[in-house]
Amino acid sequence: MTNKENNFVKEITSKEEDFSQWYIDIIMKTELADYAPIKGCMVIRPYGFTLWENMQFLLDKRFKETGHSNAYFPIFIPEKLLQKEAEHVEGFAPEVAWVTHGGTEQLAERIAVRPTSETIICSMYSKWINSYRDLPVLINQWANVVRWEKSTKPFLRTAEFLWQEGHTAHATEEEAEEETLQMLEVYRDFIEKELSIPVIKGRKTEKEKFAGALRTYTVEALMSDGKALQSGTSHNLGQHFAKVFDITYLDKDGELKYVWQTSWGVSTRLIGAIIMTHGDNRGLKLPPNVAPIQIIIVPISSPSNRDVVLNNCNQIYNTLKKIYRVKLDDRDEYTPGWKFNEWEMKGVPIRLELGPRDIEKNQAVLVRRDTGEKKSVKIEMLEEYIGELLNEIQENMLSQAKNFVQKNTNSAETVKELYEIMEHKKGFVKAMWCGSRECEDKIKDETGATIRCIPFTQENISNKCICCGHQAKQMVYLARAY
Repeated sequence: MTNKENNFVKEITSKEEDFSQWYIDIIMKTELADYAPIKGCMVIRPYGFTLWENMQFLLDKRFKETGHSNAYFPIFIPEKLLQKEAEHVEGFAPEVAWVTHGGTEQLAERIAVRPTSETIICSMYSKWINSYRDLPVLINQWANVVRWEKSTKPFLRTAEFLWQEGHTAHATEEEAEEETLQMLEVYRDFIEKELSIPVIKGRKTEKEKFAGALRTYTVEALMSDGKALQSGTSHNLGQHFAKVFDITYLDKDGELKYVWQTSWGVSTRLIGAIIMTHGDNRGLKLPPNVAPIQIIIVPISSPSNRDVVLNNCNQIYNTLKKIYRVKLDDRDEYTPGWKFNEWEMKGVPIRLELGPRDIEKNQAVLVRRDTGEKKSVKIEMLEEYIGELLNEIQENMLSQAKNFVQKNTNSAETVKELYEIMEHKKGFVKAMWCGSRECEDKIKDETGATIRCIPFTQENISNKCICCGHQAKQMVYLARAY
């Protein structure tokens, strides 16, 4: 193997040496994204955007199956509209980007570039909703948002990012709560089944809930460096925004009532979650369900048999492309070994190798990215076998990630124990909490860990709060987080 062929792996920093640099190296080397000329922004390159499109397709399908429709709202929000909801504005104030000029003229009123869309959407719902017959309103939008972050990292935290945000309106509190929990489950199902990332479902504390929400629910994932990543949130907004924006409807009983609302969203940070959950020192490992390329075909030939090998590769490609996302790498300028490294680094789930000896035996060699295992398969069996193998890889990646979470979840009964775990181990820590903001703040100040969620599935670790020692109210998951 030439030095050039080795560069693909050698240029990725070891996870153990510098996890943060490893993460950046993978993004750059696999051409998922690149830095933009504007500080804090990124360009999502075709390979990364195809990954996002595949994720978007599978998630959008789930939204539509639950009765939601897509719409689009303006990116610009008048300042007076944003200022109508004080708590909401305060929560986003440090991150809001403002437009002050239109061309050379100063605007009479500043315009915010949306950090989220509650205010602009609520202003429209107040026009659209008049009667109980107009409910429920079940709308989602795929959009970009801008949050002027000081510290950024591609996919995880950037000044501009892509996401979806659902906004619904209902006649009763019960319907809104049902919607909020339903969409949280949609996220869990999508993240675990399509991305092979296990998550913990639960409720955020009052401190950590969305500004203006009645309750915020979350799905929390554990990255391979032991830090948590908030992977999706669903908010029961109650009637807070409805009262501010006068979103009322005439009910069947003839009374004018305020609607109950929800909002929920996930973003391109899920691409970061895929990288940090599954990636290794050789590059990406992509779950087959969302991988831009599921199978890469690599011919192994010499000048004397190139045409024969390529002809057979093309036949396999034309058969498989009807069902799978497959690519034939027939570039002459690179050796098979160089291609192996490149596609392994890019996380393609299956590599199909075909050479003269394989053709003689009427077989192809399949190599799994998740385990590195090789298997020779008869040509006529490829179509069926690959389908089974892709499913097996998908399930195995989830199983591996679940095992990691299990091995890196500990319990603590005191702040000292929590600190020791944070310093010398990694991962989630289960502990009891009294429910006070004072203890929540103290835990963060002393250990760097935050309460990630109050899980739906409760356990009784002890009867005392990890911080103050008083009677505990609930078990929580703690971790240092992104």
